[in-house]
Amino acid sequence: MCGIIGYVGKKAATPIILEGLRRLEYRGYDSAGIAVLHNGRLLVRKKKGKIGEGLARLLKSEPVAGNLGIGHTRWATHGPPSDINSHPHLDQSGRIAVVHNGVIENYDALKQKLLATGHKFKSGTDTEVLAHLIGDYYEKRRSRRCESADGPRFDKRGYKINGNDLIQAVCDALREVIGTYGIAVICADEPDTIVGARRGSPLIIGIGTDENFLASDANAIVAHTKKVVYLNDYDVATIKSERFDVLNLGADTANVQISNLEFSQEDAARGDFEHFMLKEIFEQPRTVENALRGRVDTEGATAKFGGLNMTPAQLCSIKRIIIAASGTSWHAALVGEYLIEELAQIPVEVEFAHEFCYRNAPLERDTVLLVLSQSGETADTLAALREAKRRGHRALAIVNVVGSTIARESDGGIYMHAGPEIGVASTKAFVSTLTILALLAVHLGRMRTLSARRALEILHALEAVPKQLESILAQNNALKKIAKKYAKADDFFFLGRGYTFPIALEGALKLKEISYIHAEGYSAAEMKHGPIALIDPKTPTVFLVPQDSMYDKTMANLAMIRARKGPIIALATEGDKQIGKVANDVIYLPKALELINPILATVPLQLFAYHIAVVRGCDVDKPRNLAKSVTVE
Repeated sequence: MCGIIGYVGKKAATPIILEGLRRLEYRGYDSAGIAVLHNGRLLVRKKKGKIGEGLARLLKSEPVAGNLGIGHTRWATHGPPSDINSHPHLDQSGRIAVVHNGVIENYDALKQKLLATGHKFKSGTDTEVLAHLIGDYYEKRRSRRCESADGPRFDKRGYKINGNDLIQAVCDALREVIGTYGIAVICADEPDTIVGARRGSPLIIGIGTDENFLASDANAIVAHTKKVVYLNDYDVATIKSERFDVLNLGADTANVQISNLEFSQEDAARGDFEHFMLKEIFEQPRTVENALRGRVDTEGATAKFGGLNMTPAQLCSIKRIIIAASGTSWHAALVGEYLIEELAQIPVEVEFAHEFCYRNAPLERDTVLLVLSQSGETADTLAALREAKRRGHRALAIVNVVGSTIARESDGGIYMHAGPEIGVASTKAFVSTLTILALLAVHLGRMRTLSARRALEILHALEAVPKQLESILAQNNALKKIAKKYAKADDFFFLGRGYTFPIALEGALKLKEISYIHAEGYSAAEMKHGPIALIDPKTPTVFLVPQDSMYDKTMANLAMIRARKGPIIALATEGDKQIGKVANDVIYLPKALELINPILATVPLQLFAYHIAVVRGCDVDKPRNLAKSVTVE
C-alpha cells in the first residue's frame, strides 16, 4: 500500500527521493517522509498530508542534503495519519531509520518485550517497533564485538569500519517478525549502505551507473534506470553505490535476475490531461489493441497465448475453473465466468480472493485457479494463488506488471500490456482484463465445441472495439453535462442483466471510489425483491440496457423504476428508438455482440464517475482512504 524509495550514489539524494515519492503517491498519501545521511548525521523530515502540501513545503524551510537516503509515502494501517506516525521511524538510539510497507502482526508482543528492556516509543505504529528491534540487535552485535580483542578494525567509538552489522541486525530482527514487509533501512554508522528486505510487499532494486535505487514500484525510478531486480520473499539486499548483494533468509542462495522495464518515463506521465484517471480512460482504445496484439489467429479461428505453459491436452482436461480476484478485478472475473461458460462450456466459479484463502473449498482434480490482478502484488490474490498451488492445482494469472510476484509465482499467465496505471481507481486495466478474458474464452472454446464461424465472429468483433471506444470517448462532453445534472445526488443505483450485471457493479464502485457518493449495483431483476423500496425522485438509476437477449426483460425492470418517479440514465444501443421515451437521459453505445457490451459499457460509466467527482471537487487520482495496490490483508 505504501510507497518506498531509496537512493545511494554521487548525486543529491533529496530531489531524487522527493520526485520518486511523487510518482509513488498513488500508493499512499496520508503522510510522507525522508531520511538522509550527511556527515555521519541522520537527518529526518516527515509530515502529515499529501507530499506537495506537507513534506515538500517542510523541505523548503528545513532542507536536508546528502548522497544516501530513503523516503516513504504512507497509507495508514497502525496508528492514524499524523506527523509522529509518519515514516521514517527511528530506533532507540536515533541512528537507524526504517521505512516500511506491510503489517507486523506480532508487533505488540515485540513491543512489550522491548518496553521491558527500557525502550520508549513515540508513535502508535508497528514500524517503529521494527526499527527498535533492528536497533536492539545492532547494539547487541556491536557490544559483543567491542568486548573482543580480536576481529576487524574499529573507530574510536568502537564501531566496526566497513562492517556488515546492519544487514545482520536486519536479518536477526526479521526472523522474529510475523507479518508482511517491504522495508528500507539506513544507519548513521554505515553511511554507504541501504538494506532492503521483503516478504509479501513488493520491492525492487534499480541498477544505475555509480548509483543504485530501491523502490516499491518501478514508476519511482523509471526516469533513472531501466534495469531492475525484483526481490523475492525473504530476500535481504545490501545496496551500495557501486554494487548490490542479495541473500535469502530461507535458502542458501538468492535467485537474482536482472530485468528490463517495458515502459518509459513518458508512459508514466500525465501529459496534457487534468488527471491520470482521465488520461487512462482515453488510453483504452490503445490498451485494447495491445491486449489483442499477436493473440488473434484468424487462420485457426482462435486466440493464441505464449505464456499459459499448458499443452492442448492439459487445457482440454480442465473440468472446472475458479477465478479469484478482489475489487474491480472481481467484477471482471464475473464477466469472465459468463464468457468461459458460454463459449467453452467449462463450469466457472468466481471467488473473492480473501475468502478463497480461508475457507476449505473442495477442489477436485482438473480444477485450475485463474487469478486477476493489475499490480500482480495484491496480497489476498497472491495468497489465493499460493493456496491453490499448495493443494496441487495449477494456477494461472492475468496481470499487468511484468516481473510482479504473481507473475513470477504463477504456473503460467497472460500479460495485459496496458502500461502503467497511476490513477487509484482502475480503468484501462479493467478493460484490458475483459478483452483478455474474451480471448481466453475463445481459446478454450475452440478446443471444445465452439465453431470456427462463431469464433471468427467474436474475434472480428474484438478487433472492432478500439474504434468503437473512440466513438464513445467522443461523447465526453455530453457525459460531462449529464454528470453535472446529477452530481448533487446522495444515492445511485446501477442496474444491468446478463453480461452487463457485473458492469453495473463496476459502475457503482467507480462512483463510490472517486466521488464518495453512495451507490449500489444490482441485477435489474433483483430490484423488486427489496431495493426498489429506496427509489424516489431524488435517487437516480443508471440502467445498462443494450439491445441484447435480455433487452425486453430489462426494459420491464426499467418501467418499475419509472413508475416510482425515479430519474433514469440509460446506456442503450445506437438506433434504439424506444429508450428515449422512458429515460431522462441516454448515452448511446455502438452496436456490438452481446459479449462485447461489457467492454463498451464500461467506458461511459468511468467518464460519468470521473466528471461527477470533478464537479464535487474530489481528488480523482488520490481518493480518500484508498491506495492503488493493496499489499496488506
